[in-house]
Amino acid sequence: MKVTIVGAGNVGATCADAISYRGIASEVVLLDIKEGFAEGKALDIMQCATNTGFNTKVVGVTNDYSRTANSNVVVITSGIPRKPGMTREELIGINAGIVKTVVENVLSHSPNAIIVIVSNPMDTMTYLALKATGLPKNRIIGMGGALDSSRFKTYLSQALDKPANDVSAMVIGGHGDTTMIPLTRLAAYNGIPVSQFLSQERLDKVAADTMVGGATLTALLGTSAWYAPGASVAYLVDSILNDQRKMIACSVMLEGEYGQSDICIGVPCIIGKNGIEEIVTIDLNDNEKALFSKSADAVRNMNDALSTVLV
Repeated sequence: MKVTIVGAGNVGATCADAISYRGIASEVVLLDIKEGFAEGKALDIMQCATNTGFNTKVVGVTNDYSRTANSNVVVITSGIPRKPGMTREELIGINAGIVKTVVENVLSHSPNAIIVIVSNPMDTMTYLALKATGLPKNRIIGMGGALDSSRFKTYLSQALDKPANDVSAMVIGGHGDTTMIPLTRLAAYNGIPVSQFLSQERLDKVAADTMVGGATLTALLGTSAWYAPGASVAYLVDSILNDQRKMIACSVMLEGEYGQSDICIGVPCIIGKNGIEEIVTIDLNDNEKALFSKSADAVRNMNDALSTVLV
């Protein structure tokens, strides 16, 4: 199995490292536009093999998409962060142009690949990739919900003082500080609702911390996080390549599900060899439905900035 990762920055390189270390793919191609950058990252990762025991071949290339041919999965992390003074429309316009070009290039060499979008704003870039390519919606997956859910479970485990792997929880909605919806009502510790262990006040604090999880790390690090995003991508890619059919919150095109249409937004999905195998419908309560509708409105507002790109 072959995975291509476009963008060899912190997130892309950590994706390559996590996929290689776990032996998820036999080959990983790391591609970047900066001369020698991906090659250096790939060589550094490969020099871990004798100490960590993986057999994955990691190859770095500079802007040569022919080397990505016959990839089963393509992960797109390219794009720029928002800079001081830059408007939302300007950021979306720049990143949309990058993502659209990347998707077209990788599909020319790997026409059957499943595309995983990491670039921000992630829901809008997922929507763009789907509209620009005309691919069936199962083959374009936005990763954000997997990352947001991992942060939610981490904060819950800290509040419970219990192992994170014993916690089951999910975040749906848009991948943004004000649009994501941590489903505290459905969160559980080894099958028992966490509400039996934590007060509503503590649960509200966990949800609030989850929603600003990315911003918290950016404030601490001075840049966006990369370890958890990289691990989240590897988790998603593993479920695709090994047909594990895990339920993972992902940004996917809705066509009537959750009362929404013509929008890519985070909902629980079964992820397998065909990408999105199934969209799982949760019975949301009235408050959760209202929050989801508000989140969808915000994502649509972001999508409006794509009008000049999708011509």
